Amino acid sequence: MVEVDVFISNYTLVDPEIYELWIQGYTATEAVSYLYKSGLGQITGVSKELIASDVLDHFRTYSLLEKLLSNPNKLQEQLSFQIEPQTRQLLIEKYYEIDDGVIKELLGKKLSSKHRKDLDEVSEKTNVPLKSCRRQFDNVKRVFKMVEEVPGSLVQNIQNLFYLPEKLAKKYACIVFFACIRFETSKKKLQHLTFEDWRKCTEAIMDNWSYKMTGPEYYDTEMDKEFLLELREIKVLIDREKEHKQMILIQLKPKLLQKIFNDLEANFRLYSRPLILLATTLHRSRDMKNLFIEIIQIVEIFKQASWSVHDLDEFLHSFYTSGLEIDIIRTDSGLKSTLEKYMTVIKVCLHVMY
Repeated sequence: MVEVDVFISNYTLVDPEIYELWIQGYTATEAVSYLYKSGLGQITGVSKELIASDVLDHFRTYSLLEKLLSNPNKLQEQLSFQIEPQTRQLLIEKYYEIDDGVIKELLGKKLSSKHRKDLDEVSEKTNVPLKSCRRQFDNVKRVFKMVEEVPGSLVQNIQNLFYLPEKLAKKYACIVFFACIRFETSKKKLQHLTFEDWRKCTEAIMDNWSYKMTGPEYYDTEMDKEFLLELREIKVLIDREKEHKQMILIQLKPKLLQKIFNDLEANFRLYSRPLILLATTLHRSRDMKNLFIEIIQIVEIFKQASWSVHDLDEFLHSFYTSGLEIDIIRTDSGLKSTLEKYMTVIKVCLHVMY
């Protein structure tokens, strides 16, 4: 006779380490091998077969939960699994975690079934399991479809619909915004940028150039068209170039090395004109999509002259503050605000991309 003790419960246990392996796209066999090699058997004194049984049980549970995780509202309301609130939050946050390398490869691409089929290339390039790449792609596409036409704050909408922490919601907001505007990212000269670089630039754009008014007709995923049209007025700095240049040189003489100062004095137009002309074209959607290409070209102008990032930051700050002192701008509060919002974004993007 063999005696067997049986305990039955409908309480759902989640092992964070095994769940992490499932999230990362490990197969059950790979997960067992990983856990056994990490010394779990020696620590607990259990056999590899028992570890395998436990892993398979967990993986089956997570597969059943996946349908609910694709719609966190259902996970919050369902009665099939008894899950503690903190465990439920862990399940959601981990499931919607993103790998910066994978997401970088998705930026600027249409979230279509065609690109989903090409994820094996992303997997190979980033060394992230294909299953994990597909999970992240599907999550991004799901979030995008849910919030792209919801008015109001993009970050808050994502938090409300998917129960994500603010930091992760902000990442998704940047991805959604990128997908809505369709910024060009595929050019070779942009490939050195990381997802963190893109996030910093995109957050600055969202904070300063998108609609911030409340109401059903305003979307966080849209550029403020009135602001973009007003940017054309910054061209006044070309008309007042001599005055603007003189003010900048006075400010920067004690702050720049003599070599850089002499270069700026001799080639002021080379550095100032691209900043102004870029502003005058952004009301056209084609030019907005090519924003980062234009910015990297401006970066190259300064790099070719061997400016340091400190020199660039000092110039941009002086370009902005001196611009505010030009009579026609100083006496026009609307134009002052336009220049401020424009330069806030440009300073961030140039600094990051430098």
